[in-house]
Amino acid sequence: MAVYTDIAEDDLKWFLTEYDAGSLLSYKGIAEGVENSNFLLHTSKEPLILTLYEKRVEKTDLPFFLGLMQHLAARGLSCPLPLPRRDGTLLGSLSGRPAALISFLEGMWLRKPEAKHCREVGRALAQMHVAGDGFELKRPNALSLDGWRSLWEKSEARADEVEPGLQDEIRSELDFLAAAWPKGLPAGVIHADLFPDNVFFLGDQLSGLIDFYFACNDLLAYDVSICLNAWCFEKDGAYNITKGTAMLEGYQSVRPLSGEEIAALPVLSRGSALRFFLTRLYDWLTTPEGAMVTKKDPLEYLRKLRFHRQIGSAAEYGLSL
Repeated sequence: MAVYTDIAEDDLKWFLTEYDAGSLLSYKGIAEGVENSNFLLHTSKEPLILTLYEKRVEKTDLPFFLGLMQHLAARGLSCPLPLPRRDGTLLGSLSGRPAALISFLEGMWLRKPEAKHCREVGRALAQMHVAGDGFELKRPNALSLDGWRSLWEKSEARADEVEPGLQDEIRSELDFLAAAWPKGLPAGVIHADLFPDNVFFLGDQLSGLIDFYFACNDLLAYDVSICLNAWCFEKDGAYNITKGTAMLEGYQSVRPLSGEEIAALPVLSRGSALRFFLTRLYDWLTTPEGAMVTKKDPLEYLRKLRFHRQIGSAAEYGLSL
C-alpha cells in the first residue's frame, strides 16, 4: 500500500494551479511502492504522477532526487521528469507533505523477467551511470557500511527470533565487509534500488527507470551487484547464471567494468545482499501486525548472502573474464 496521506479534491485542484498542467479530470491512489504516497492524475493536458513525500524521506534530499531526474532525462535516459511550478521550483506542498508532479511513464513492471529483459536492464543501468556523470549535487549513501551497523543495532537483540544463530552470523559478516570493502573503484551516481518494480517495459522493450528515491553517490559496481541480487535469482533461491550473463553483458556493452571492479564483485554482492537483508529484518521485526504494508521476508536475502560467500570469482556470476 502506498497511500499514507489522503488528499482532498479541492486541495488538489488548488495545488494544480501552481503548474501549467491543465485542469483536474480524475485522480486515484497507486497501491504499489512503500516509501511515499502516489497518485495517478488525469488532467486536461496529460496524465501525471503526484508524489507526496512521507516522513521516511528527508526533505533536504529532495533537490538531489528531483534534480537528478532532470539531469538524466536531459541526457537521454528514459525516466520520469519533474514538472516545474510556475515559479520555476520543482517542489510544492499538499496535505502537509512536500509534493511534486512527475511525468507519467508508459509501461509495466515484469513479474517474471527473462534473460533478455536482464540484458536490457544491465544496458539501462550502465546508461544511467554514464548519464549521471557531471551531476553536481552529492548525496552520500546512508545505507552503506556505517548505515548497516546502525540498522543492525536496531534489530540485533531480536535477530535470533528470525533464525537461531543469526546474531553471530551477521556480526561476523559486518566485520568481514568492514575489512574487505573495496576502495578506489569508479564511483558516481547510482540508483541503489533497481528492482523489477522500478523498471518499466512495453512488451520486451524497456521503457524507463523509475523511483530514484534511494539514489546516491557510491561505487558504480555496487549498483551492478544490487541488480544481480534483484534480477538473477529464481523464486526457489537458485542463481540463474543465464540471467546473470545477460545482465553483465548488457552493462558492459555500454560501460565495461574495470579489472578491479570485476575482482570486487563477490564482496560487493555480499554487501548489497546484506543491505537488503537488514532493511527487511528491521521492517519484519518492527512493522505492527495488521499494518497496510506488505512485509518482505528477510531470509530471502540471507540465502543470497550465503550464496555469495561461496563465490570465488566473478566468472561464477556469468561474467566473461
